[in-house]
Amino acid sequence: MKDKYVLLTGGTGGLGLGVTPVVLAQGALVTVPYRKAKEIGRIKDAISPTTQDRLQFTPADLQDEQAVQQLVDNMPRVDVLIHLVGGFAIGKTHEYPFADWQRDFGLNLNTTFLLCKHSLRRMLENGYGRIVTVGSRGAVEPGGQLAAYSASKAGVVALTKAIADETKGTNITANVVLPSIIDTPTNRGALGAENAHNWVKPESLAQVICFLASEAAQDVRGAAVPVYGSA
Repeated sequence: MKDKYVLLTGGTGGLGLGVTPVVLAQGALVTVPYRKAKEIGRIKDAISPTTQDRLQFTPADLQDEQAVQQLVDNMPRVDVLIHLVGGFAIGKTHEYPFADWQRDFGLNLNTTFLLCKHSLRRMLENGYGRIVTVGSRGAVEPGGQLAAYSASKAGVVALTKAIADETKGTNITANVVLPSIIDTPTNRGALGAENAHNWVKPESLAQVICFLASEAAQDVRGAAVPVYGSA
């Protein structure tokens, strides 16, 4: 990805702290949108000082289409979209508030649609692009109390596959990774750390993402790649 312009959402989150340094290490020029200024410090602490000049931060609300369009249009090009933004929630279906259901779809699926829509527009103009989204094992193996999460992530998988079909015959690809539990501080806090050695390390998932985002993956399109660790 050397000298490729990469839009990397969720770069300041638990997964992003593992993915962003790996993308930068490959020579990419990375734009990371953020909501709160305090998020920037976390990623700056996680990356090498020698790569900071290739990292740009931009404030943006990724559930606002106008903000997403401006974010994308302000970049010189969008060669690669790596969309990590998402959220996890649990609850029994008959007790789950509709407002929470809408929140989950907004965060997991609507942001994916908006980022893909506008990034794809720029990619089609330039004749090149790599889109990598993040689904979940729950998208293909739904479990109890995960209805909203699994349904919204299944939508991410379907959306990504549809884009892959639309872009056949071009040098634009779209693929989705399906991680199981990712070893982040948030998940350790919520689930305990006793089984964390079996979970997927962010840096490991980053390697899969970076391959799919590379020129070498030109013949991989519409793949839903399981990254389950030992869980």
